Amino acid sequence: MQRRHFLSAAASLPLAFSLARARAAAPRSDTPRFLLVFLRGAYDSNSLLVPTHSDFYYAARPTIAIARPGEANGALPLDTRWGLHPAMEGSVLPLWRSKQACFVPFAGTDDLSRSHFETQDSIELGQPLDAHPSLRSGFMNRLAQTLQGRSDLAPMAFTAQLPLCMRGPARIANTALANVGKGGVDANRSRAIAAMYAGTALAPAVNEGFEVRAAVLRGMQEEMDKAGRDAISAKGFSLVAQRMATLMRDQFDLGFVDVGGWDTHVNQGNASGNLANRLDDLGRGLAAFAQEMGAEPWRHTVVAVVSEFGRTFRENGNKGTDHGHGTAYWILGGGLSAQAGGRIVGEQIEVSEANLFQNRDYPVLNEYRSVLGGLFARMYGLSTAQLQQVFPQAAVKDLRLV
Repeated sequence: MQRRHFLSAAASLPLAFSLARARAAAPRSDTPRFLLVFLRGAYDSNSLLVPTHSDFYYAARPTIAIARPGEANGALPLDTRWGLHPAMEGSVLPLWRSKQACFVPFAGTDDLSRSHFETQDSIELGQPLDAHPSLRSGFMNRLAQTLQGRSDLAPMAFTAQLPLCMRGPARIANTALANVGKGGVDANRSRAIAAMYAGTALAPAVNEGFEVRAAVLRGMQEEMDKAGRDAISAKGFSLVAQRMATLMRDQFDLGFVDVGGWDTHVNQGNASGNLANRLDDLGRGLAAFAQEMGAEPWRHTVVAVVSEFGRTFRENGNKGTDHGHGTAYWILGGGLSAQAGGRIVGEQIEVSEANLFQNRDYPVLNEYRSVLGGLFARMYGLSTAQLQQVFPQAAVKDLRLV
């Protein structure tokens, strides 16, 4: 359900060819690195970033609200108004306390379709909503194009298929890390594919791609050999995050990964249950990513966690939540500014029934292109003209995140 509808019919290039761009000089430890984590399915931000000051929140969610700080299974206090889901206590909370995490509530897109597929496409394209979209121009590919020439930029999608946000003229590698060594292209098929392209203009790219793929597999096998001893738990996203960190520390500086399973219409749970388990796994993975990056590269790395939209503020009749509008973004990194690290940032309003959008959802006050545009301006020193190439017609909002 999490894959975009029009991509299923698209022919994909062999993995080896998509990896051909991957070979590049290792980035320096002080090279800016950016990772976008896309939570497909629309996670419930009101359970992650809990408006503990709002009586309306507790009235609207009689069975799924996260209790106030100090109560049994209560939220972890961030400030006098907001708390964090208790599943984050051993993972994201330490990053918050060390000023390496912040949250942007009331964030999202102005797209009102409330369709997973349409909104995911819209966000990944990063184009104006009133324009006819080009399905071959994702905003991270445009960012890669804009940054070309200033460093040995090496973008990478840690996904089985190249995501829409990274499609475009800039050649970007992709490979999934969840089942390294279990892919559908074995040695015999690799030779068959290479033979098919032999003598063509694509032959060098195909051959180089297979070489890069083999190198990635070797490195991941070494990491897997350690997993039974002192390695961090290899459960779910945590193992993928460690693998991503190893690759972004040593080879890539612009990355993307998506995590599914956030569509909680039924039996969402509160401090425990389906959503809590997902958040726990995600939080542990993000903490593992930060640790595996190492102190100096992490100081120059920013991770943005986004989702296509939020969920209804009120719980539904099935003890879950439905498709909503505004959500909360996570921004993590070792070099967040004093104005951002350990803070709730961006434009905010009182969490009350009167302020709900269409009497059901969080409004969007911090539009995603504006927020990411401001971040990219600070990370990469992009000019106004360059930002318009990445996010056409966007009004950039500088939240002073880094």
